[in-house]
Amino acid sequence: MEASEYESVLCVKPEVHVYRIPPRATNRGYRASEWQLDQPSWSGRLRITAKGQVAYIKLEDRTSGELFAQAPVDQFPGTAVESVTDSSRYFVIRIEDGNGRRAFIGIGFVDRGDAFDFNVALQDHFKWVKQQCEFAKQAQNPDQGPKLDLGFKEGQTIKLNIANIKKKEGTGSPRARPASTGGLSLLPPPPGGKTSTLIPPPGEQLSTGGSSVQPAVAPGTGGATESWPQPKPATADIWGDFTKSTGSASSQTQSGTGWVQF
Repeated sequence: MEASEYESVLCVKPEVHVYRIPPRATNRGYRASEWQLDQPSWSGRLRITAKGQVAYIKLEDRTSGELFAQAPVDQFPGTAVESVTDSSRYFVIRIEDGNGRRAFIGIGFVDRGDAFDFNVALQDHFKWVKQQCEFAKQAQNPDQGPKLDLGFKEGQTIKLNIANIKKKEGTGSPRARPASTGGLSLLPPPPGGKTSTLIPPPGEQLSTGGSSVQPAVAPGTGGATESWPQPKPATADIWGDFTKSTGSASSQTQSGTGWVQF
């Protein structure tokens, strides 16, 4: 073990009990019901530390921190730590005194959550040890690792489906037509067309320039209307006499229009 390796604390539990266990006669596993659970041999604090790849289960005094026993664990699960078959709160650990002597003792937790944390701390440590071993092997033999080849093989082709893209480009939302203000929309006149002259029906008067004028009726036509004569343009004399009296202006206007009344 290298001298530069430091010791890290993985788990600390303030209360643990130690039991003397009978030797195992068969391979069926240990049973906590065979222990004297109401008479623990020792009680104190449990601390799990790690130095390098080895974890250490240390049983210490609650007050002084004096070491009572220590169990080095180099593999989990393994013979250094075993679970009992009839409970999840009790375990069997193998302690060593540093002189080559070993012994198996039983430990138990009052709280079931403490037993769960004890188990998980050991699992996480040896999972990390396994990853470090794999990284070391890959560093020594980098060519043996799997390589990711993303290149095309000879004759290999790929197919792109762009039907959905064309469909999305062609199917756009139709533009909304502006709402008309009236009930019916009027169409514009055709190009080059002339506005039609409206002919009022018989008996009605056509208002022109503020004066009412009746349409001309040809005699002997049974009341049929003839084409309307176009009014003559006003002369400069008429506009020159506009400043005269109202009566004379109205008479000049009637005589200058050229309309014939019947």
